[in-house]
Amino acid sequence: MRTIRLAFALCALFALAACKAELYTGLTEREANEMVAALLGAGIPAAKTGGAEGVTVTVDEARFSEAMTLLDQRGLPARQYESMGDVFRKEGLVSSPTEERARLIYALSQELSRTIAEIDGVLSARIHVVLPESDMLGRDVKPSSASVFVRYAQGTDVQEYAPQIKLLVANSIEGLLYDNITVVMVPAAGDQAADAAPLEFSNVLGIWVHPGSAQRLWMMLGGMVAAIVALAGLAAWPLLRNRKPKRSTASVPAIRDEFGDEGGV
Repeated sequence: MRTIRLAFALCALFALAACKAELYTGLTEREANEMVAALLGAGIPAAKTGGAEGVTVTVDEARFSEAMTLLDQRGLPARQYESMGDVFRKEGLVSSPTEERARLIYALSQELSRTIAEIDGVLSARIHVVLPESDMLGRDVKPSSASVFVRYAQGTDVQEYAPQIKLLVANSIEGLLYDNITVVMVPAAGDQAADAAPLEFSNVLGIWVHPGSAQRLWMMLGGMVAAIVALAGLAAWPLLRNRKPKRSTASVPAIRDEFGDEGGV
């Protein structure tokens, strides 16, 4: 019995592990939750597992391509932006003015990009800032400028926030004028899963599964049942082989007495 249970557990473990594929690894708990929620909402079975290097999101191997397309449309996992502390972390004793200036420009763009990405409907944002070199002689220099790229989800009113985005960038960078800021907004590809009909899951022995996985689950269950029956037969075969039939001799004297009596008559 112990052998049968072990075989059943191993078959179930191998069957479940064989049909899973890793989407992303090293995620934070929040990132993994957002991705799993998006996939489940679109009818794609997904799960997350923790590890030493972070959280891993897995999906059915047959739906790997569909899951990647959906996450790309949703802008998941969200792009990570560096903070001022990350950019200006000291790695050496002395930094050159050029290094400090490059860090400043990069830090400003990262901070503003993260702020704009917090707007509802914005999937990703990038800002390119141009700060001219200061002239010690007081000669004319080119004015500062900035370009803002925003990728937003369809069906949202992000485009109406273009003036507010320009005002935010202008007030965040010294010497940058409102008219020298360009905002480019691009809608993301349409989410086909949102326009599709609601997905109906199949019930397999009380477990709700995706219709595309129901047939494979039945096949795996049938294979496990066949393996259990085979193992049970192998376990019971020695007992059946060693079992000897018992002879019944209780009726032999009665038969002899009957024939004996008839012969005497």
